[in-house]
Amino acid sequence: MSVATPYFDQLFAGNDDPWAFRQRWYEQRKRALTLAMLTRPRYASIFEPGCANGELSAELAPRCDRLLCCDTASAAVRLAQARLERFAHARVEQRRLPEQWPSGQFELIVLSELCYYLDADDLKRLIDYALAALTADGQLLACHWRPPIDGCPQTAEQAHAVLQQRLGVAPLVQYQDADFLLDLWSLDGTSVARHEGLR
Repeated sequence: MSVATPYFDQLFAGNDDPWAFRQRWYEQRKRALTLAMLTRPRYASIFEPGCANGELSAELAPRCDRLLCCDTASAAVRLAQARLERFAHARVEQRRLPEQWPSGQFELIVLSELCYYLDADDLKRLIDYALAALTADGQLLACHWRPPIDGCPQTAEQAHAVLQQRLGVAPLVQYQDADFLLDLWSLDGTSVARHEGLR
């Protein structure tokens, strides 16, 4: 069973940064690596589900023409909206995924610290929605904490294995350390050098 919305509501009750995204060097470093993994300087459209308080969202916003973020917790949505206030092209909505997947096409979908909260069936549905929503040259980035989390139906390894199997293409870029996994899949498989005509 996927982790329910009240779990996240409780995390944000009286705490605007329950995972210490702003304070922890671990989180700052992970965001920097996440952004460095992106093989394009700019994207036409990015979707970031599970945006929490919008710390990563604020760093994705300058890299795109249109940014859609969502979270299941109403407090997180309000915090992310405030964090992205200066970006006119960014929108934050309250949605429960996979059942409330938005319409539209995206050049990049960012699944950061989200997939292990979903059970196997919900994760497969989410990936299928993502595949249908990606542009022909679309990319999907996934980043997840490796140690097991109490109450989560999956580990990072399990979630990334399902992503790999369901997406059906080899990762374009991969990074892992003792703490987290970071993979970028690209539907057209174009490397940075090839994109710039260097090979």
